Amino acid sequence: MIEQAYVQAVDQTTPTIQDIRARISQAVDATAGPVFERLKFWLQMPTDSMFTGMVDNDCKVRAERVGIQLSTGASGLYESSDLSVPMGIEGKWAAIDEAVKADRAVIVNGSTGHVGGRESKFNNKRNTGFHVIVFLAVGQELSGRRYYLGFDPDVSATAESRAKWKPLVVGSTDTKVKKFDDAKSVEVLKAMILGDSEDGFGPLVRKYYVETDKAFPAIIRA
Repeated sequence: MIEQAYVQAVDQTTPTIQDIRARISQAVDATAGPVFERLKFWLQMPTDSMFTGMVDNDCKVRAERVGIQLSTGASGLYESSDLSVPMGIEGKWAAIDEAVKADRAVIVNGSTGHVGGRESKFNNKRNTGFHVIVFLAVGQELSGRRYYLGFDPDVSATAESRAKWKPLVVGSTDTKVKKFDDAKSVEVLKAMILGDSEDGFGPLVRKYYVETDKAFPAIIRA
């Protein structure tokens, strides 16, 4: 699994954290449609607040449409080459760096247990299947260690994302969400993605410490 951490106030990225926050906020505000579909546009939601299951497994479709919305650069969304193939791996990551620095979102496809979160409902003992997340920026720690800023729509992914969701949507997701008005749906989305701090993000946006000189594990089809 790619090591992950949450953004701290001292972190600086390219594009900036403030730019990414503004981009997400504007895109969430502009998302149209019925409330349930609006939340599904952005989030891979649990069926209920006990996380007994997930509403869908449409991670690739979701990552693509979110990536399109968050790509303000002229060339639009960037989809990386197969990161499980070792040949040219450093060049592939150089291309990803170039894309995010040009305000293009990058969809990153990997095995379920590699790019997902530790608590994800999609994890399994054989690590079959795949997951898709969206990279938005590149950063570097004071120590020199590099990372990517990524959005993972999977609400079940971490203990923090689960804890954030539970008081927002108590009980059955389908029943509860359909009672939300537009303002409430936007509130839930921004709580999960942007969080409460102007210097950081909610639990669905994390730092990913990718070893860019190594290929991803191969995806095992179920």
